[in-house]
Amino acid sequence: MSGAPGLQIVHVVDDDQSVRTALARLLRAARYEVRTYASAREFLERPADEGAGCLVLDLSMPGISGLDLQEALVRDPAAPPVVFLTGHGDIPASVRAMKAGAVDFLTKPVDRERLLAAIEVALVRDVERRRRREHVASLEARFAALTPREQEVFDLLVTGMLNKQVGTALGTTERTVKAHRAQVVRKLGVESVAEMVRVAIALGRVPEDASG
Repeated sequence: MSGAPGLQIVHVVDDDQSVRTALARLLRAARYEVRTYASAREFLERPADEGAGCLVLDLSMPGISGLDLQEALVRDPAAPPVVFLTGHGDIPASVRAMKAGAVDFLTKPVDRERLLAAIEVALVRDVERRRRREHVASLEARFAALTPREQEVFDLLVTGMLNKQVGTALGTTERTVKAHRAQVVRKLGVESVAEMVRVAIALGRVPEDASG
């Protein structure tokens, strides 16, 4: 089990009832919370969940296939990481799945320890991604607290401009820029321009190579 906080939810999507039952029994014995779905559509229609989670996904299913579901989930930043478990895998499918970010591509019958190891990696990845999203959300809230002029000062400072250059660009004095900069530092909770650049990168306000 990981050291991740909260409930460890493993979503199992497989059209074979016997597979769902066997996986649910195995995973619950490993102290995971398990939710099973007979189709990709049933999974997509589930209520939103809280807590860490991952998806154990069959490849070939009636209707929406496992790969199609994975492709749909890639567009959702809150979607759980995927572990494929299939009896019909081939190299092209596994390559496509891994390129799209799957944690692992396993075939049935699967070794218990290998499956649990893949799920553990997926859960850790999910927790880390959730923490990154929470961090960015916190930064967005702090940035939104800046006045429009403070945001302008921030955007120019992270390009490497000095206070005097920022003042010239904005048609104001260096002293005024210093005052705005002090407010930016206070509201964002940063201590240097380097930290401002990291904030700007996290918020997508500058290219990543701008950090030098």
